[in-house]
Amino acid sequence: MTLEIIIVFSILLLSVVLFAFEVFPIDKIAFFIMVSLLVFGLLKPEEAISGFSSPATISILCLMILAIGLEDNGVISWLSSGLQKLKILPLLLIIPLFMFITGTVSSFISTTAVVIVFIKIITDLARKYKIPKGKLLLPISFAGILGGSCTLMGTSTNLIINSVVKKHGIEGFTFFEFSKYGLLFLVIGIVVVTLLSFLLPSGNNEEYDVLDINNRYLTTVQIKEDSELIDKILEETYLFKKDKIKILKLIRGYKSTKLPGKYIKIKANDVFVISGDAKSIFNLKNSDNYLVNYTLEDEQKEETEEENTEENELNYTKIIDLVVLPGSPLINKRFSDIKSYMINGAKPLGFRNRTKLPNFYERIMQKNMDDLTINLGDHVLVEIPEKRYFEFSSSEYMTVNRDYDFTLKSSKTKRNITFIILLVVIGLASTSILPILSSALVGCALLLVFNCIRLGDIYKKVNWEIIFLLAGMIPIGIAMANSGADKYLTKHLLDLCLDQKPYFIIGILFLTTMIISGFISNNATAIIITPIAIALAQGMDLPVKPFILAVLFAANFSFFTPMGYQTNTIIYGLNVYKFKHFFIVGGILSIILWIVATFVLSSML
Repeated sequence: MTLEIIIVFSILLLSVVLFAFEVFPIDKIAFFIMVSLLVFGLLKPEEAISGFSSPATISILCLMILAIGLEDNGVISWLSSGLQKLKILPLLLIIPLFMFITGTVSSFISTTAVVIVFIKIITDLARKYKIPKGKLLLPISFAGILGGSCTLMGTSTNLIINSVVKKHGIEGFTFFEFSKYGLLFLVIGIVVVTLLSFLLPSGNNEEYDVLDINNRYLTTVQIKEDSELIDKILEETYLFKKDKIKILKLIRGYKSTKLPGKYIKIKANDVFVISGDAKSIFNLKNSDNYLVNYTLEDEQKEETEEENTEENELNYTKIIDLVVLPGSPLINKRFSDIKSYMINGAKPLGFRNRTKLPNFYERIMQKNMDDLTINLGDHVLVEIPEKRYFEFSSSEYMTVNRDYDFTLKSSKTKRNITFIILLVVIGLASTSILPILSSALVGCALLLVFNCIRLGDIYKKVNWEIIFLLAGMIPIGIAMANSGADKYLTKHLLDLCLDQKPYFIIGILFLTTMIISGFISNNATAIIITPIAIALAQGMDLPVKPFILAVLFAANFSFFTPMGYQTNTIIYGLNVYKFKHFFIVGGILSIILWIVATFVLSSML
């Protein structure tokens, strides 16, 4: 073993430890790996940065942009809108149906984006119809992972493996080449998880969702005197239908009602104390039916500002989250009074307490809104003139924690155009008229041509962490080839597998990859293991594709831990499940899929 091989293996081992224990963010770890390989002379400078120009990296970036366009223009929500009709079915039918739909959509659209949309749908169904969300959230995460393994563009892992395969001079996969195996695994997953659903919690004991609890603000919403909602019941309003809004109180005259029922009739000047996310509050502010955080001070100013209304509204285009710092004039001021203390024309829309929000909400139930004061470290949601953003970002008394860029709901025309563009991309890629990279680039170009996305929004919404992870990890394969580490490892694996049955080798490769991907990024796992699988197959003079597919499926099938796949991590963060739910349900599913995959893929040899 040469010194270069020792260095490569040391860097790989260290990276696995860093990934597993999450010592640093995954993109930072990947960047460190890239730089380390360069510093030790295992890569040339152009090889070190080759990951940024890799077809896999660019393809994934383009598919992320397509997914953003689909979500922003309402395509994903539109495709999922009919799911509320499933509430009449028994739970044992709802689970497989949700899993099948999630898996199918995830075959063509970013798995993470699809699962997030389904989380919102399931949360809404749980709130309105008492459907146990704990029985559905983990299954749809698993289904998204399984569905993403059905096509070449289903997950970034598939594209990375395909790119590595081509670099080794092997013919890449076609769009649906391994779909029959992916579909088999999806069906098995649906059956197994449905049968094991009795082990999952109901999840409906949680009054607040951790997914957005830290992004909810407290504010008041008043019904306008000319609102079209007057005499309608609360259930029919945006306040009730929106899953990220919780109505805490109704104030009508001098009477206060806690947690008002959905059949209460709306009256003019009704005031609702609500908690909601920034986008919901933004939508309420732009509605003709509501006044957000409306006070006597606003009423007195209306006449004097009437002449300049149009100009003011055009200037107030930015929504930001401000954190109150020591020395701020807002400290100990009532929220209803802070407009007089806000600088540079800011309009406060809501605020959230620095402490744990459920306890904060309990306090609100016992107090009047006017009794709540702003404290050090609290967050205030404000609307400001775009041109004055710098003044707020450089203030010594408050700091910008986050700025929001919301656009009004997209038109049906843009939604339809975006959906057609998706079909065009799928059609071009699936029929091999264009490679998947070319078809994804065409899709992005069409979105720009028809103004369905803005590059400014894309820069903010793309998950650059994944892009830097890929760009940093792809050069590892080059470093292994340059140092001879791949040949060294392959030789010893061949000696180990000598005289072993092919199904045994496939099974060990699948199991090893699946275990590693349960603790570190599935993309990183794929990049490390794929060259080894290729070399192993070639060294034994066996067909390469079954070995590559073993890595492809096993790297995706991160079911037994909540950290192996991003959607599992999101689901775990909702505080509905414990680690044991992933370990037991996901573990049983992993073992069954390992056994089935071993025999199915071995039959290809």
